[in-house]
Amino acid sequence: MKEEATEELLTAIRTVLNGEVYASRRLAAVILKKFLRGSPGDGISDKLSDRELQVFQFLGTGMGTREIASQLHLSIKTVETHRENIKHKLSLTDSPSLMRAAQQWVETTVH
Repeated sequence: MKEEATEELLTAIRTVLNGEVYASRRLAAVILKKFLRGSPGDGISDKLSDRELQVFQFLGTGMGTREIASQLHLSIKTVETHRENIKHKLSLTDSPSLMRAAQQWVETTVH
């Protein structure tokens, strides 16, 4: 996330370069809370596959398609396909509405 400290960013880069998946403490806490409490009643978690939910969450943190592909070790085309599937499943008409929905979802699941 943009507000993370420089040392945290370096840790993230080292982790990814070692072939591992990195999530900030804040994002990991959100995921853990969701796991322990079950999915929120917004219905988004029920409509999307686990991978689509990962992509949606990364979109909500401001990551672009290339960054998500790199983070999840997927091709750009695969991430684009996930984006299209998410738009269809959530009845979103375009990319800006997808981004707004993802950002709003991340904001409401963090708090």
